[in-house]
Amino acid sequence: MQQELFDQLRTHQQQIAKISLQDMFNADSERAKKLSLETDGLIFDFSKNKLTEGTLDLLLNAAKSQGIQAKIQAMFNAEKINNTEDRAVLHTALRSEKTSLLLDGHNVMDDIHAVKIQMAEFCRKIHTGEHLGYTGKKITTIVNIGIGGSDLGPVLICQALKPYRQAGINIHFISSVDGYMFNDIITEIDPETTLFVVASKTFTTQETMTNAHSSRNWFLAQTNNNTAAIAKHFIALSTNAKAVAEFGIAAENMFEFWDFVGGRYSSWSAIGLSIALYIGWDNFAEFLAGANAMDKHFNETTDLRQNLPVILGLIGYWYVDFFDYRSLVISPYNTRLTRFPAYIQQLEMESNGKSVKTNGDSVNYATCPIVWGDSGINGQHAYYQLLHQGTQVVPMDIIIAASDKFSNQEHNDILWSNALAQAEAFMTGKTYATAEAELLAQGMDAVKASEIAKHKVFAGNRPSNMLVLPEISPRYLGMLIALYEHKVFVQGVMWEINSFDQWGVELGKQLAKKVLADIEGGAISNHDSSTTTLIQHYISTRK
Repeated sequence: MQQELFDQLRTHQQQIAKISLQDMFNADSERAKKLSLETDGLIFDFSKNKLTEGTLDLLLNAAKSQGIQAKIQAMFNAEKINNTEDRAVLHTALRSEKTSLLLDGHNVMDDIHAVKIQMAEFCRKIHTGEHLGYTGKKITTIVNIGIGGSDLGPVLICQALKPYRQAGINIHFISSVDGYMFNDIITEIDPETTLFVVASKTFTTQETMTNAHSSRNWFLAQTNNNTAAIAKHFIALSTNAKAVAEFGIAAENMFEFWDFVGGRYSSWSAIGLSIALYIGWDNFAEFLAGANAMDKHFNETTDLRQNLPVILGLIGYWYVDFFDYRSLVISPYNTRLTRFPAYIQQLEMESNGKSVKTNGDSVNYATCPIVWGDSGINGQHAYYQLLHQGTQVVPMDIIIAASDKFSNQEHNDILWSNALAQAEAFMTGKTYATAEAELLAQGMDAVKASEIAKHKVFAGNRPSNMLVLPEISPRYLGMLIALYEHKVFVQGVMWEINSFDQWGVELGKQLAKKVLADIEGGAISNHDSSTTTLIQHYISTRK
């Protein structure tokens, strides 16, 4: 970014920091209206943030100086913006209705549509009973075996859309290589009615393939070593046809996806087959359509002040680099979105947790914040104490649905009252005088009230975004997830980093192979003294 623009933002931040959020609202009765956006029924109220319309002008100027619009177009046009891996970034193509998009002279939409047809047909066969288990029983249980993006996305989406599940279909997820997870699930399933979905692009991912082979061994033990039955009960989401065939999976039951789809962006691809099997193809198609609607808004809204992902991303950038707020809480006030914080945690931290620019230079500023959270109602009785009265300010995204036909009005009223009240409390706080007056009104003597009031002061002036969905449906969940995907892209542009590689996960994997070889071989290779001592301890315990 041009130094002049950065300096303007820094000077402006010093001015804004002196004005409380409450004073901003008092000065402008139209503030909420001016600082809210809406698209297709999804409302984004960002008025409870430490910014003004002038702040937006400066942030948007900075984004334009980074070439944000050209870079958005580059992504949608299949340019290889993932420069370290020489790859295009085309998760948006997975939910597009376009018929043509060229990558290296090849129309990738033909491949995408072919896999969609294959997925839809397989879902039809499972749901109608055309594809039966090896004993002729209908498939009623799906077990998704994957990790990272092959697990977090399907887990979130299936939990959020559970009311839309197909009648008679249950689903389980195995991700951790911890044997307990595997052993716990196999006690609840029937080999005659279970379909295992093995999600691994290379079919070599250690955790996934360990669980896949354990599942295969268990299945064979339950079926008198009926290897032919594997073809009825195992399918693969992969590109490694040779390894899939060696596993025993039928060629027609391998579903392909591509290098232009990163793991954390892959629920829209064949990785979403478990989701489609659980909620039905029509609902999965509506999920894709919702994301596509957000894609169009992001790509086609050239007035960036009206562009939801751009504004959401710039607000986060503003806090990280100019207020030094290094943490972000995701707080959904709907139980069905309880796994949303974990999903966004991977999406943001794996994408933008970088310290090297796209050109190879080291960054000299903060990038991605630590992202965390839980259900808002649960959070109120856990970590909200720190958010209200702790020594650090943590911005928050509050997410809630306007209605939920699968809940009831009384419960939804309470959800809404809590979500709105918390956002208001974070903003307004409570002064010492107010706290003391409340205690005196309750009959407390003046001396004690003057002391206790000190502990009941809330500084306030703590920012939050409010995202309101009309409902938690396939369409609006798709829109919400796509909104955050594009937010991550915007921030990557501002930080001049590649949001689509993840080299930081490699070193631990490499060292784990070395440690495993030591454990299995009993001879310890070269490590630091701590690691050596702990390996020795584990080997002695293992024996």
